[in-house]
This record gives sequence, C-alpha cells and structure tokens, in this order.
Amino acid sequence: MVRRIYPECPLVGVGALIVNEGRVLLVKRASEPGLGLWSIPGGVLRVGETLEEALVREVEEETGIKVEVKCLLDVLDLIVRDEDGRVKYHYVLVDYLAKPLGGEIRPSPETPEVKWVKIDDVEKYPVTKTFLRLLRKLREGKLPANLKEIS
Repeated sequence: MVRRIYPECPLVGVGALIVNEGRVLLVKRASEPGLGLWSIPGGVLRVGETLEEALVREVEEETGIKVEVKCLLDVLDLIVRDEDGRVKYHYVLVDYLAKPLGGEIRPSPETPEVKWVKIDDVEKYPVTKTFLRLLRKLREGKLPANLKEIS
C-alpha cells in the first residue's frame, strides 16, 4: 500500500472533468486532502496501469459512471505542508476531459455525495483549490478545451 500522508515520493493522481448537457459531475471528498470539498472524480494511479485506465477505473469506482477519455486538460501539483513545513501530501495531478457513456450515479465510501451541477453553478459549492484552478484556466482559454466548447 502506498503511503499517502507524509509520502516518500510524489503520487500520481488522475481526475476527470465529465461534462454532459452543460453540467459537470462533482463528488464530495470523504478524506484529506480536500475533506468535505467538492471536486472532479479521480484517484491514484496503480502500478502497471496507464493514466487513462486509472481514470476510467477511478471514475466508475467513485461515481458509478462509465466514461470515455477525450483529451488531456492539465497537469498540476498539489503540495500540502503541515505546520512544521513538512510535506504532508504531494500529488502530481493529471486532469482529463471525459464523456459519460452510461451508468447511474451513486456515492462511494470515498465520495459520499455525487451530483450533476450546471457549469455556471459550480463555484457556488465549496470546491478544492485544484479544481478551482482548472476551472479558471478553462474559462481563460488556457487549456486545449474551454468551457464554451464543452458546455
């Protein structure tokens, strides 16, 4: 098992911005980092798994939705330090745009709430800093897709 808290090296995480009819699929995080905040579904890469395989697996585990990966959106760092300055969490996050293929949304132990939210209403929710950065880059047209194209 990989140690997530005070890791020996950065962990690779994947996330999926899943858009359907002007709505995005959000999950509420049940653990740190991001406990109680809303974000896009995703998780940690397993040994021997490609980024896209991990994304498809994690989305289905967390939400019940099967997806098709469309394109890479962004790669970013999430580094959280404790009060002594030690690295408590360190992830390299690889975010993709994904299209829903089917399934029924349902919560999981990692994501006790899952819901479709209108893109214009997303920022009314308490969201993770990394998801907020992704949204801002999309709105500013700094990524391969933008919100007008995908909504």
